[in-house]
Amino acid sequence: MSTMKALVLRKHGDLDELEVVADYPRPAVQPGHVVIRVGASSFNYHDVFTVKGMPGIKVPMPVIIGLDMAGTIAEVGADVKGWKAGDRVLVNPLNKKKGLMGEMMDGGMAEYCLVAADQLIAMPDKVSFAEAASLPVAYGTAHRMIITHKTIKAGDKVLILGASGGVGTGCILLAKMLGAEVIACTSSQEKVDALKKFGADHVINVNEVDFSKWANEKYGKPQRRNYDGGVDVLINYTGGDTWAPSLRCIKRGGKLLVCGATAGHDPKEDLRYIWSFEIEVKGSNSFYDDDLKGLMEMISSGKMKPVIDAELPLEKAAEGLALIRDRKVIGKVVVTP
Repeated sequence: MSTMKALVLRKHGDLDELEVVADYPRPAVQPGHVVIRVGASSFNYHDVFTVKGMPGIKVPMPVIIGLDMAGTIAEVGADVKGWKAGDRVLVNPLNKKKGLMGEMMDGGMAEYCLVAADQLIAMPDKVSFAEAASLPVAYGTAHRMIITHKTIKAGDKVLILGASGGVGTGCILLAKMLGAEVIACTSSQEKVDALKKFGADHVINVNEVDFSKWANEKYGKPQRRNYDGGVDVLINYTGGDTWAPSLRCIKRGGKLLVCGATAGHDPKEDLRYIWSFEIEVKGSNSFYDDDLKGLMEMISSGKMKPVIDAELPLEKAAEGLALIRDRKVIGKVVVTP
């Protein structure tokens, strides 16, 4: 039986439970599937949760982590039509029968991966494996929330919380592409400096400045009787204690966009702001093939370039995930097996 290098999780715990092995069984091709030679895979904060273990989710062990991946088809299974060995592909991480790659089944942090044919998306020639692998979970989520749902227009003032992560940097790039004025919120001076380079018009260190008060001082306090003051759109996928201050700086008729709750899903709420300022709370869940195709087209045409903080070999993959866990990255961490 042929083997391969892989980043393997055998039991839940801290990141030191992850082990790079050289003798993991290489997947055999199956009907309806292809085996890809992984060109690049990228981490998401979700991978930290997978390693630690999440209530109600039983991960089959051992498992190769990594949701996002792109590569070249090495073998094509029986009854697979439209694909051939050598095709460059991006993988939608959601397997329709089993769930997420890198959680319910082996993912991208290995030399090879078995993928259902209906998860494959053809890659344009001008898109690299690293760029494509940066997209699905983070940029796909941002694309659906902003582009698919048509939530931002030119001239809008858009405030983004948690702007230095994968989804956050994706939101900055897409909002700027649409002609918005972007206020990016982050948590250190180093990240402030970096986000200014990515095109954010204003960057706030939330450990030093109250973002809600800053917005109301900059744009005026939102008014109930007219449409003066406040920001047009506020992107908040942190939840927790940022929810109430978010409501206080959105203009009458403005939008609060939410696609997650990394700091807590049960925040203190003040419904008076929602009705008296006619705030639209817009949820957005996950991403679909159309979002990923749209993003690759943007890269291919030069409209957008994903923000990649680090590209690491498989041997240093756990160090890369530690950077994400400790929130020391701007953008994506990519691994090239």
